[in-house]
Amino acid sequence: MTRHNLGQAPAEHPLTYPGRPATGPVLLSGSETLALTPRHGKRLGDWRVSADDGPTLDAVLEELRAPTTGRRHPVIAVGSNASPAQLHHKLAGGGLPTTAPMIPVRVRGIGVGCSGHIGRHGYVAAAPYADPGAELTLVISWLDTAQLREVDRTEFNYRRVLLPGDRFPMLMPSGEALGGAYLYVSRHGVLTDTADGRPLPGGGDQRALLTRLLTASPALRDLLGTGPESWVERARADEAVRDEGRRIFREHGWVLTGSGFPAPEETCVTPRSHDELSAPRDDTPYPPVT
Repeated sequence: MTRHNLGQAPAEHPLTYPGRPATGPVLLSGSETLALTPRHGKRLGDWRVSADDGPTLDAVLEELRAPTTGRRHPVIAVGSNASPAQLHHKLAGGGLPTTAPMIPVRVRGIGVGCSGHIGRHGYVAAAPYADPGAELTLVISWLDTAQLREVDRTEFNYRRVLLPGDRFPMLMPSGEALGGAYLYVSRHGVLTDTADGRPLPGGGDQRALLTRLLTASPALRDLLGTGPESWVERARADEAVRDEGRRIFREHGWVLTGSGFPAPEETCVTPRSHDELSAPRDDTPYPPVT
Protein backbone atom coordinates (compact mmCIF):
# COMPACT_ATOMS: atom_id res chain seq x y z
CA MET A 1 0.00 0.00 0.00
CA THR A 2 1.13 3.56 -0.74
CA ARG A 3 1.78 5.31 2.56
CA HIS A 4 2.77 8.90 3.31
CA ASN A 5 3.95 10.59 6.49
CA LEU A 6 1.91 13.51 7.77
CA GLY A 7 4.40 16.36 8.18
CA GLN A 8 4.03 19.12 10.79
CA ALA A 9 0.83 20.11 12.59
CA PRO A 10 0.20 23.90 12.66
CA ALA A 11 -0.95 23.60 16.27
CA GLU A 12 2.68 22.77 17.13
CA HIS A 13 4.31 24.92 14.43
CA PRO A 14 2.03 27.97 14.07
CA LEU A 15 3.85 29.72 11.22
CA THR A 16 3.30 26.65 9.03
CA TYR A 17 -0.47 27.31 9.14
CA PRO A 18 -2.62 26.03 7.45
CA GLY A 19 -0.28 23.06 7.07
CA ARG A 20 0.15 20.63 4.22
CA PRO A 21 -3.32 19.66 2.96
CA ALA A 22 -4.45 16.38 1.52
CA THR A 23 -3.83 16.97 -2.20
CA GLY A 24 -5.53 13.74 -3.27
CA PRO A 25 -8.01 11.29 -1.74
CA VAL A 26 -6.47 9.57 1.29
CA LEU A 27 -7.38 7.54 4.33
CA LEU A 28 -5.81 9.02 7.45
CA SER A 29 -4.84 6.02 9.56
CA GLY A 30 -2.60 6.34 12.57
CA SER A 31 0.32 8.63 11.80
CA GLU A 32 0.22 8.09 8.03
CA THR A 33 -2.10 8.29 5.06
CA LEU A 34 -3.09 5.62 2.53
CA ALA A 35 -3.94 6.67 -1.02
CA LEU A 36 -7.52 6.10 -2.20
CA THR A 37 -8.55 5.32 -5.78
CA PRO A 38 -11.92 6.84 -6.74
CA ARG A 39 -14.31 4.67 -8.78
CA HIS A 40 -16.48 6.58 -11.21
CA GLY A 41 -20.16 6.33 -10.37
CA LYS A 42 -19.48 4.53 -7.07
CA ARG A 43 -20.12 5.69 -3.53
CA LEU A 44 -17.15 6.52 -1.32
CA GLY A 45 -17.24 3.21 0.54
CA ASP A 46 -16.66 1.34 -2.75
CA TRP A 47 -13.47 3.25 -3.60
CA ARG A 48 -10.28 1.21 -3.51
CA VAL A 49 -7.46 1.64 -1.02
CA SER A 50 -4.08 2.19 -2.73
CA ALA A 51 -4.81 0.60 -6.13
CA ASP A 52 -7.58 -0.43 -8.54
CA ASP A 53 -7.34 -4.00 -7.28
CA GLY A 54 -7.03 -3.10 -3.60
CA PRO A 55 -9.68 -3.65 -0.94
CA THR A 56 -12.65 -1.29 -0.75
CA LEU A 57 -12.52 1.59 1.71
CA ASP A 58 -15.45 0.24 3.72
CA ALA A 59 -13.78 -3.16 3.92
CA VAL A 60 -10.61 -1.57 5.30
CA LEU A 61 -12.62 0.48 7.82
CA GLU A 62 -14.40 -2.67 8.97
CA GLU A 63 -11.06 -4.43 9.36
CA LEU A 64 -9.88 -1.53 11.50
CA ARG A 65 -13.12 -1.79 13.54
CA ALA A 66 -14.00 1.77 12.54
CA PRO A 67 -17.41 3.05 11.35
CA THR A 68 -17.91 2.71 7.60
CA THR A 69 -18.32 5.74 5.34
CA GLY A 70 -22.11 5.80 5.29
CA ARG A 71 -22.24 6.20 9.07
CA ARG A 72 -19.70 9.05 9.11
CA HIS A 73 -20.27 12.81 8.89
CA PRO A 74 -18.74 14.83 6.01
CA VAL A 75 -17.04 18.03 7.22
CA ILE A 76 -15.61 20.68 4.88
CA ALA A 77 -12.24 22.22 5.82
CA VAL A 78 -11.15 25.71 4.75
CA GLY A 79 -8.06 25.87 6.97
CA SER A 80 -5.84 23.52 8.93
CA ASN A 81 -8.44 20.76 9.22
CA ALA A 82 -7.53 19.99 5.60
CA SER A 83 -4.09 18.95 6.87
CA PRO A 84 -3.82 15.26 7.89
CA ALA A 85 -1.18 16.28 10.45
CA GLN A 86 -3.52 18.78 12.11
CA LEU A 87 -6.50 16.43 12.09
CA HIS A 88 -4.33 13.68 13.59
CA HIS A 89 -3.12 16.12 16.27
CA LYS A 90 -6.69 17.00 17.24
CA LEU A 91 -8.07 13.48 17.31
CA ALA A 92 -5.08 11.91 19.04
CA GLY A 93 -5.12 14.76 21.56
CA GLY A 94 -8.66 13.73 22.44
CA GLY A 95 -7.64 10.10 22.89
CA LEU A 96 -9.55 9.00 19.78
CA PRO A 97 -8.66 6.79 16.81
CA THR A 98 -7.38 8.94 13.96
CA THR A 99 -8.85 6.88 11.11
CA ALA A 100 -10.75 9.16 8.68
CA PRO A 101 -11.10 9.49 4.89
CA MET A 102 -10.03 12.91 3.56
CA ILE A 103 -11.16 13.81 0.03
CA PRO A 104 -10.53 16.97 -2.07
CA VAL A 105 -13.99 17.93 -3.41
CA ARG A 106 -15.12 20.64 -5.84
CA VAL A 107 -17.39 23.00 -3.90
CA ARG A 108 -19.37 26.00 -5.11
CA GLY A 109 -20.48 28.99 -3.06
CA ILE A 110 -17.77 29.09 -0.37
CA GLY A 111 -15.08 31.77 -0.17
CA VAL A 112 -12.10 31.46 2.17
CA GLY A 113 -11.19 34.46 4.33
CA CYS A 114 -9.42 35.13 7.64
CA SER A 115 -11.24 34.90 10.95
CA GLY A 116 -11.54 38.12 12.92
CA HIS A 117 -9.71 36.71 15.93
CA ILE A 118 -6.31 35.33 16.98
CA GLY A 119 -6.38 31.62 17.80
CA ARG A 120 -4.92 30.03 20.91
CA HIS A 121 -1.95 28.71 18.92
CA GLY A 122 -1.08 32.27 17.87
CA TYR A 123 -2.09 32.27 14.23
CA VAL A 124 -4.95 33.97 12.39
CA ALA A 125 -6.98 31.06 11.08
CA ALA A 126 -8.99 30.79 7.89
CA ALA A 127 -12.75 31.22 7.97
CA PRO A 128 -15.42 30.70 5.30
CA TYR A 129 -17.99 33.14 3.96
CA ALA A 130 -20.74 32.66 1.40
CA ASP A 131 -19.67 33.65 -2.12
CA PRO A 132 -22.04 32.52 -4.89
CA GLY A 133 -19.36 33.02 -7.55
CA ALA A 134 -16.67 30.92 -5.86
CA GLU A 135 -15.71 27.43 -6.96
CA LEU A 136 -12.88 25.82 -5.00
CA THR A 137 -11.42 22.41 -4.28
CA LEU A 138 -11.76 21.91 -0.52
CA VAL A 139 -10.93 18.88 1.58
CA ILE A 140 -13.86 17.07 3.17
CA SER A 141 -13.15 14.67 6.04
CA TRP A 142 -15.54 11.85 6.93
CA LEU A 143 -15.58 11.78 10.75
CA ASP A 144 -17.32 9.33 13.04
CA THR A 145 -19.57 10.79 15.71
CA ALA A 146 -16.95 10.80 18.48
CA GLN A 147 -14.40 12.41 16.17
CA LEU A 148 -16.91 15.08 15.13
CA ARG A 149 -17.61 15.95 18.76
CA GLU A 150 -13.89 16.22 19.45
CA VAL A 151 -13.33 18.54 16.50
CA ASP A 152 -16.34 20.56 17.71
CA ARG A 153 -14.55 20.91 21.03
CA THR A 154 -11.39 22.24 19.39
CA GLU A 155 -13.35 24.70 17.23
CA PHE A 156 -14.75 26.81 20.08
CA ASN A 157 -14.32 30.01 18.04
CA TYR A 158 -16.49 28.51 15.30
CA ARG A 159 -20.04 27.21 14.92
CA ARG A 160 -20.85 24.10 12.90
CA VAL A 161 -23.49 24.59 10.21
CA LEU A 162 -25.01 22.16 7.71
CA LEU A 163 -24.72 23.18 4.06
CA PRO A 164 -27.30 21.67 1.68
CA GLY A 165 -25.93 20.34 -1.57
CA ASP A 166 -28.54 22.10 -3.68
CA ARG A 167 -27.34 25.56 -2.55
CA PHE A 168 -23.66 24.64 -2.25
CA PRO A 169 -22.97 21.97 -4.92
CA MET A 170 -20.23 19.50 -3.97
CA LEU A 171 -18.75 17.12 -6.55
CA MET A 172 -16.64 14.13 -5.56
CA PRO A 173 -13.76 12.90 -7.79
CA SER A 174 -15.98 9.89 -8.58
CA GLY A 175 -18.73 12.10 -10.01
CA GLU A 176 -20.97 11.68 -6.96
CA ALA A 177 -22.81 14.87 -5.98
CA LEU A 178 -23.04 15.18 -2.21
CA GLY A 179 -26.38 16.05 -0.66
CA GLY A 180 -24.76 18.14 2.06
CA ALA A 181 -21.82 18.55 4.43
CA TYR A 182 -20.91 20.35 7.63
CA LEU A 183 -18.80 23.52 7.82
CA TYR A 184 -17.27 25.51 10.67
CA VAL A 185 -18.12 29.24 10.52
CA SER A 186 -16.26 31.81 12.63
CA ARG A 187 -18.06 33.44 15.54
CA HIS A 188 -15.94 36.55 14.93
CA GLY A 189 -16.61 37.30 11.27
CA VAL A 190 -13.88 37.66 8.66
CA LEU A 191 -11.20 40.29 8.13
CA THR A 192 -11.55 42.67 5.21
CA ASP A 193 -9.11 44.20 2.75
CA THR A 194 -9.01 47.91 3.58
CA ALA A 195 -8.53 48.75 -0.11
CA ASP A 196 -11.88 47.41 -1.31
CA GLY A 197 -13.78 46.17 1.75
CA ARG A 198 -13.84 42.60 0.44
CA PRO A 199 -12.87 39.66 2.67
CA LEU A 200 -9.12 39.29 2.99
CA PRO A 201 -8.04 36.01 1.33
CA GLY A 202 -7.29 33.31 3.88
CA GLY A 203 -5.60 29.95 4.00
CA GLY A 204 -2.34 31.20 2.50
CA ASP A 205 1.12 32.05 3.85
CA GLN A 206 0.76 32.84 7.56
CA ARG A 207 3.98 34.85 7.76
CA ALA A 208 2.83 37.09 4.93
CA LEU A 209 -0.59 37.60 6.53
CA LEU A 210 0.79 38.54 9.96
CA THR A 211 3.35 40.86 8.37
CA ARG A 212 0.57 42.58 6.41
CA LEU A 213 -1.55 43.08 9.52
CA LEU A 214 1.39 44.40 11.56
CA THR A 215 2.37 46.82 8.79
CA ALA A 216 -1.16 48.22 8.72
CA SER A 217 -1.52 48.77 12.47
CA PRO A 218 0.79 50.51 14.98
CA ALA A 219 -1.51 49.23 17.73
CA LEU A 220 -0.87 45.63 16.68
CA ARG A 221 2.88 46.26 16.55
CA ASP A 222 2.78 47.65 20.09
CA LEU A 223 0.85 44.58 21.23
CA LEU A 224 2.49 41.79 19.23
CA GLY A 225 5.92 43.06 18.16
CA THR A 226 7.31 43.79 14.75
CA GLY A 227 7.30 40.37 13.09
CA PRO A 228 5.43 37.06 12.78
CA GLU A 229 7.71 35.29 15.28
CA SER A 230 7.02 37.77 18.08
CA TRP A 231 3.31 37.80 17.17
CA VAL A 232 3.02 34.04 17.61
CA GLU A 233 5.15 33.95 20.76
CA ARG A 234 3.15 36.66 22.53
CA ALA A 235 -0.26 35.49 21.34
CA ARG A 236 0.29 31.85 22.32
CA ALA A 237 1.42 32.84 25.79
CA ASP A 238 -1.45 35.12 26.84
CA GLU A 239 -5.20 34.96 26.25
CA ALA A 240 -5.49 38.64 27.16
CA VAL A 241 -3.16 39.50 24.27
CA ARG A 242 -5.33 37.50 21.88
CA ASP A 243 -8.46 39.23 23.15
CA GLU A 244 -6.85 42.63 22.73
CA GLY A 245 -5.80 41.75 19.19
CA ARG A 246 -9.40 40.87 18.37
CA ARG A 247 -10.54 44.17 19.84
CA ILE A 248 -8.02 46.05 17.67
CA PHE A 249 -9.31 44.27 14.56
CA ARG A 250 -12.78 45.58 15.34
CA GLU A 251 -11.59 49.04 16.34
CA HIS A 252 -9.94 49.40 12.93
CA GLY A 253 -13.19 48.44 11.22
CA TRP A 254 -11.57 45.39 9.62
CA VAL A 255 -14.23 42.83 10.57
CA LEU A 256 -17.13 41.82 8.35
CA THR A 257 -19.90 39.96 10.20
CA GLY A 258 -22.67 37.83 8.75
CA SER A 259 -21.38 34.77 6.96
CA GLY A 260 -24.32 34.18 4.62
CA PHE A 261 -24.53 30.52 5.69
CA PRO A 262 -27.45 28.69 7.36
CA ALA A 263 -27.90 29.05 11.10
CA PRO A 264 -25.87 26.63 13.25
CA GLU A 265 -27.53 23.46 14.47
CA GLU A 266 -28.52 23.11 18.10
CA THR A 267 -25.92 21.16 20.07
CA CYS A 268 -28.55 18.56 21.02
CA VAL A 269 -29.33 17.71 17.38
CA THR A 270 -27.97 14.34 16.26
CA PRO A 271 -25.53 15.02 13.37
CA ARG A 272 -26.58 13.60 10.04
CA SER A 273 -24.55 10.87 8.38
CA HIS A 274 -23.22 10.56 4.83
CA ASP A 275 -25.98 8.09 4.01
CA GLU A 276 -28.64 10.45 5.36
CA LEU A 277 -27.25 13.46 3.49
CA SER A 278 -26.33 11.98 0.15
CA ALA A 279 -29.31 10.35 -1.48
CA PRO A 280 -28.66 9.98 -5.24
CA ARG A 281 -29.30 13.14 -7.29
CA ASP A 282 -29.76 13.51 -11.03
CA ASP A 283 -29.52 17.30 -11.31
CA THR A 284 -25.77 17.89 -10.81
CA PRO A 285 -24.60 20.87 -12.91
CA TYR A 286 -21.16 19.32 -13.42
CA PRO A 287 -19.99 17.25 -16.38
CA PRO A 288 -19.11 13.58 -15.78
CA VAL A 289 -15.70 12.97 -14.22
CA THR A 290 -13.22 11.30 -16.59
